[in-house]
Amino acid sequence: MFKNIYYGWWIVLACFLNAFYVAGIIFYGFTAFVEPLVAEFGWSYAQISFAASLRGLEMGILAPLVGFMVDRFGSRRLLLLGVILVGCGIMLLGYTHSLSMFYASFLLIAFGAGGCTSVVTMTAVANWFDKNVGKAMGVMASGFGASGLMVPLIVWLIATYGWRKTTFILGVGMWVFGIPLSFILRERPEKSGFDRNERPGDKPSQEKPETATATEIGFKTAIRNRSFLWACLAEVVRMMSLASVVTHIMPYLGGLGVSRGTSGVMAAAVPLLSILGRFSFGWLGDIFEKKRVMAFAYACMGLGMLSFAFADITGLIYLFLFLFSSGFGGLAVLRGSLLREYYGRHSFGKLMGILMGSGAMGGIIGPTLSGWVFDRYGTYRFVWLFLCAMIGIAIFLILKIESRQKPAKIETN
Repeated sequence: MFKNIYYGWWIVLACFLNAFYVAGIIFYGFTAFVEPLVAEFGWSYAQISFAASLRGLEMGILAPLVGFMVDRFGSRRLLLLGVILVGCGIMLLGYTHSLSMFYASFLLIAFGAGGCTSVVTMTAVANWFDKNVGKAMGVMASGFGASGLMVPLIVWLIATYGWRKTTFILGVGMWVFGIPLSFILRERPEKSGFDRNERPGDKPSQEKPETATATEIGFKTAIRNRSFLWACLAEVVRMMSLASVVTHIMPYLGGLGVSRGTSGVMAAAVPLLSILGRFSFGWLGDIFEKKRVMAFAYACMGLGMLSFAFADITGLIYLFLFLFSSGFGGLAVLRGSLLREYYGRHSFGKLMGILMGSGAMGGIIGPTLSGWVFDRYGTYRFVWLFLCAMIGIAIFLILKIESRQKPAKIETN
């Protein structure tokens, strides 16, 4: 039964489960810690939000470096190291007694997350798939969406054991859960001795490994491509919006009179509903032109953000959950499959690292800006409307990407 399953799908499963746990505890679950930290230490929302920005270093300074390392050393080694460091960082967080130690813990988490999140896992999947890359990345990225199930669990753990003991439980769980998963990963099929047939019954490929992919564009050529620049700038906007929402959603809803338990469920619903977008947009990206599907996903995200700004109006919070979640979930898949289609797989890790590094600038700015706006004006609405306008700019940038059928203009100097 299991012998007929292409090994690449086992890698997808391992990356799905790893994403489920890591994203649940360090990305979506962080919002559950904000109010307990404010209550114990009296820190401002901006000070605590800055830690979320430090966490974003995994996609900033570290992402391009990780991209080069994963192409050189492989996904398995980096995933194993990342899991160990994240576990250490989460447990160190429980010993926090000062703001500087709080930030130091998140720096360690950021270093570890660089080895066990998107750059590494998306590269691992991209190396094993050609024609089904959109579907494979959709399944893998759904692990990030399913991680929303961790939020109510974290809220319950904090209520039952306190936030300090909760960090120890989550850190140990990172090791127990993540270390075995890292050993499932393998290098490219041609290097690991596996057949590159993605479905049972496929005829063995007669192409040489180095030419099996129809599109292979060199790294130096790719980074001079203006379409790659537009994709990077749009990713800045996506991460600015996403990081702001997932960091501040519980405090924001609490300010609107929503109970902590209900707001925790709402925070969990954001990544969970993104699964719909990850599957559907990943599938659509394999059928239609990817840039147009991406533009539509950004439009969904923008309309959702507009609804979020007026969440005090009955029913709009549900429109936000559906549109925003589906949009950002679809973009999480499409950004990787677009790079894979346009530039091939041999430089995928490096290019993905740069793309995510660009997005991290938004991920660093967004939560801190949102916290500062709230501290100064006592409302989040201004920043939500600003981000809505920025998403409109991102749609324009995505549509500027040249169609795949038409060779992109490459600057030669």
